[in-house]
Order: sequence, then structure tokens, then C-alpha cells
Amino acid sequence: MSANVSIVSTSVPSLKPVTQELSTIKFGGSHLHYFLVSKFEDFADDVEVELRSDFWPGDEFVAMLKELNTSAVVRNKSGEVLLKLDLPGKKGKVREFSTDEGGSFQIIRPWQLLDLNEKIVGAIEGNHIEGIIRPGVNIDGFIRLGLDSVILPGVYIEGNVAIGKNCKIGPNCYIRGNTSIGDNCHIGQAVEIKNSLIMDKVSAGHLSYIGDSVVSSNVNFGAGTIVSNLRHDNDNHRFLTEDAGLVDTGRRKFGMIVGENVHTGIRTTVYPGRQLAKGRNTLPGEIVKK
Repeated sequence: MSANVSIVSTSVPSLKPVTQELSTIKFGGSHLHYFLVSKFEDFADDVEVELRSDFWPGDEFVAMLKELNTSAVVRNKSGEVLLKLDLPGKKGKVREFSTDEGGSFQIIRPWQLLDLNEKIVGAIEGNHIEGIIRPGVNIDGFIRLGLDSVILPGVYIEGNVAIGKNCKIGPNCYIRGNTSIGDNCHIGQAVEIKNSLIMDKVSAGHLSYIGDSVVSSNVNFGAGTIVSNLRHDNDNHRFLTEDAGLVDTGRRKFGMIVGENVHTGIRTTVYPGRQLAKGRNTLPGEIVKK
């Protein structure tokens, strides 16, 4: 049994510098579209669900919807419909909900992609390995490893990690937290990735640290690129947005948001809570303060 679910692709300008359409972003090895549809796989097949790609329905909320005997709608503060659920024969009765019901939230800021990644990757149970894991690899958690990917000796994986197809991981790198790595990526010698969402065709080949960050596709980190993720005063990070200025992210640890086709020069250092716009290049030794 499975509801008839349609996903409405939505442009979210405030997610900049991430420009990829939300439903096509991969979390835990699969597109967000898949996880949204699977939320309703236990519903009756005559239930109709229309869901915007920028709305994540929490597990508690989905369980509540399953027990309803009326149709339902979710609206944000602007009155926009984010989810519409129609029960057969109940179209005249509609129960309305807000966006924060039962662990749900609307994705309107780029750091919320980290929240979503933590939920999806953190829920992985069991290993699913299609690639190759060489001797000398330590895994403390669950892993998904895609076809034709290889993890080389000296790699330590701590926590749940999802790695896509055609990736080369290692040797001698450290991946931890709830981290998702896309297809055709290279994470190399002495690189540490922590609690991050890494999209397709990303290369961090040597001596780099990337923590609590969102990295779009086709990005290359020069050797020794370091992303700071903790303020000295331990306060929450603020992020500079185009529409609202500096916004409190609610995150004590937050690295950076990277747009597509970015290249950093060797020994680039990035202050915490910063962004690199689509197509940006940094010089060797550059310090990204703003």
C-alpha cells in the first residue's frame, strides 16, 4: 500500500549560494524526492498527497496524518500551501496545520540542509556496501557505499556515513558525524570531513578540514584548505542573507555554504559561518573573512 504522492519542485532563492533544486539534492545516497515519497509508503493507495519539495514532514506529523479521518493541509506563515492530503470521500472536510507540527519544518535557509542531512543519515540502520573496502579501514557506525567506490587503507569512519558511486576515499582520512558524500567524489590523504553534506564531483585531495558545511557540486578544495566551524565565544553562528541581513542559525558549530564550481587555492582558510558564491575562486593562502 502506498499513497499517490506528487512532489512540487520549488525554487528557494534564500538558499543561495546553493542553487540546485531541492528534490534533486542527494542525502544518504538518494535524492530528497525519494525520501519525501517514502514518508507516505504505508498510507492507503487511494490517498492523494501533494507535497512541496521545500517542506519536510516530521515522523510524528506523518503518523498523525495517517490516523486522520479528514483531509489536511499545511500552510506557512504567508498562507502558502506546503502539503495537501486528500482522503477519498472526505474532500469537504479539511484540517489545517502549521509548518512546525510534529518535527516538521520548511526549508528556507541553507543551513537547514544540514538539519535535514542529520535526520536522514542519522536514521541509517545497517550497512549497504556495493563498492570496495580495502584492508586497514575502520568503521564505527553504519555505512552506505555506492557502486565502483573504493575506501583505501587508513580511513577511519565514525558515525553514519553515506558515500555515492565512483568515489575514492583515502588513504588516511577521517570522516565522522552524519556525513553524506555524493557521486564521483575524492576525499584524500589527511582530510577530515565532519557532519557535512557533500554533493557530486567534489574533490578534497590533501590535508584539509571541512566541518558542518554544505558543499555544492563541482567543487575543488586546494591542499590545506581549512574551514573553521566554532566561534571563540561559543555563541551561535550568524549567516549573512540577501533578504534579512545577519540571521542567527541556531547552530553552535557551523562551517560554510559553498556554491557550485568553486575552487579554493592551497592553504585557504575560511572563517566560520561564511559562504563562497557560485564560481568563486580563492587565492593561495587567502583568508575568507566575509
